[in-house]
Amino acid sequence: MLCELYVENLLLIERARLRLAPGLNVLTGETGAGKSVLAHALDLLLGGRARPGIVRPGAGEAYVEGVFELPSCEEIVLARRVEADGGRTRAYVNGRSATVTELRDLGSTLLSFYGQHEHRKLTVAAAQLRILDQACGPEQHARLRACEQAYRQSTELQAELDRLRELAGARERELDLLTHELEEIDATIVEQPEYERLVGSRERLRCLDALRSAAGGAANALACESDEQADAGALLALATARLQDTTGVDSALDSLCERLRAVAIETHELARELRDYGENLGGEDGSLEDLEERLAGIERLLRKHGGSIPEVLAYAERARARHAKLEGVAVELSRAREQLDGARTELRRVATELHDARAQAAPRLARAVREQLATLAMGEAEFDVVLGERQLGADGRDTVEMTLASNPGVPAGSLREIASGGELSRVMLAVIAASAERAGSAEARDEQATLVFDEIDAGIGGHTARAVGERLRALGESRQVLCITHLPQIASLGARHFSIVKDTTADPARTAVVQLDESNVVSELVRMLGAHESDRAARRHASDLRKAA
Repeated sequence: MLCELYVENLLLIERARLRLAPGLNVLTGETGAGKSVLAHALDLLLGGRARPGIVRPGAGEAYVEGVFELPSCEEIVLARRVEADGGRTRAYVNGRSATVTELRDLGSTLLSFYGQHEHRKLTVAAAQLRILDQACGPEQHARLRACEQAYRQSTELQAELDRLRELAGARERELDLLTHELEEIDATIVEQPEYERLVGSRERLRCLDALRSAAGGAANALACESDEQADAGALLALATARLQDTTGVDSALDSLCERLRAVAIETHELARELRDYGENLGGEDGSLEDLEERLAGIERLLRKHGGSIPEVLAYAERARARHAKLEGVAVELSRAREQLDGARTELRRVATELHDARAQAAPRLARAVREQLATLAMGEAEFDVVLGERQLGADGRDTVEMTLASNPGVPAGSLREIASGGELSRVMLAVIAASAERAGSAEARDEQATLVFDEIDAGIGGHTARAVGERLRALGESRQVLCITHLPQIASLGARHFSIVKDTTADPARTAVVQLDESNVVSELVRMLGAHESDRAARRHASDLRKAA
């Protein structure tokens, strides 16, 4: 409950302190006296934006403070300062600095504010959906959070999947290139020792004729079979035979003879090996053409990937790692698809739970609102809550259309299309009252905030105004209500009455907020009836209104 509201230097109000009572509190005054200033003061306590020029001329800052009493008998004090220069604001909770967000979050649990045009929100589909969700009970809040989370996850996963798909074309091209390069390297490149051997083979094949000629000439020189020339082996054999005649005479000569014999044997072997070398030269790696082609492939890879065998092999390792990573992207893509499917399944599940709860609550809400409309001079009105379907979103897949048939025989239509301002005001009050009926139940104990109505009576009068007033007073039996009104039928029902009076003789003009005693309440009702203070008939009418309360 809002026990006390203090306002200082807010537009016309220099200083005002309102001590509110349980039940229905009414606030009246001449048009332009400053009733809306108090509405703005309450909005500031709810974390609302400070309007430009809201600080009273000549003052350095404006200050608003609300003292609230909780059911546990604890007190909470919310306050807001607005600086004149720049409109900078500061928020306080129990005297300690707080953020505007903290003030808004806490204030929303203590005050429910319905402004002059609040009833127009009933024509907004999103507002109608929120009203229906509130009628579903506190469990619906958890369902909405779960749906919002599943929708956000689905959206994020879809974005990630789109990103991966966008990269898929480039990824496939890069994978193809890496696969080709690795296959080329694996099929062509060799280790360094093998490469050096192949290079040597190429050089031998390039000099094949010269090598064969050299080997043949050397073999012939060592073992020439021509009659014109003795070969080296024959000469060595002759020399060895001559030394053998003196074998055993001198050991030194015997040693030389053995060495000569060994040279003769080695010369014979060398001649044979040179002959074999010349006959077999060039055959181990195929033809020179084949070898040139093979080495050309290797050397092309050397030029392409670093200039050496180790550099090519290192590039191949990097390429394999990149290939594996790109293959991993394919796994990521598959995993993202699976996660998206899972998130969408969860989204559909919680959306179905939301829908089922709404489908059960819609007829209950419609019935409760019809009952309330009957107390607001709309007993023959038909009100319904119709569910439709739309694309799945953060709050499910349902649309809500509140329909109204004000008179018998008239087809029901959307509130936004057929309801007048006065009818919308009463429908909104009926919705609020229907919600308040649940306030005593365990599932609705969080709906005990003070209700503030800023001219909810717009567009109505006479008997209807009295019915609205009765409904507001009935709301005040279970929770505190503050109503800013211009109708005497409503004002007469207040448990506590405050009047806003403007003093135009002051410079700048000044507004005072006065709590009225019983005699002054009647005088204010006379003024609201549009009569002069001395009008006896009007005064009797005002007294009758007050007595009927």
